Amino acid sequence: MIKKIPLRKCVVTQERLPKKDLLRIVKNNEGEVFVDLSSKANGRGAYIKKDLSVLELAIKNKNLEKALECQIDSAVYERIRKIIINEQQ
Repeated sequence: MIKKIPLRKCVVTQERLPKKDLLRIVKNNEGEVFVDLSSKANGRGAYIKKDLSVLELAIKNKNLEKALECQIDSAVYERIRKIIINEQQ
């Protein structure tokens, strides 16, 4: 039996991709925004494709801020950038 691969939508490109190709960004009940590497943290989540050009588009168009309905600190974007660079190596 073939195992079903869970797909999620990137808030920037609107592509439906497997979860392993995406990063989950979460805003929890306290309003903290962080990268959820376990994909299990409580809160409102938004997915972004693991691609630096997509990240730059997200920053420019404020896609993550719209999806999570809050301001996002530049430190969060820097953390996302580091994770993407490490994954590509």
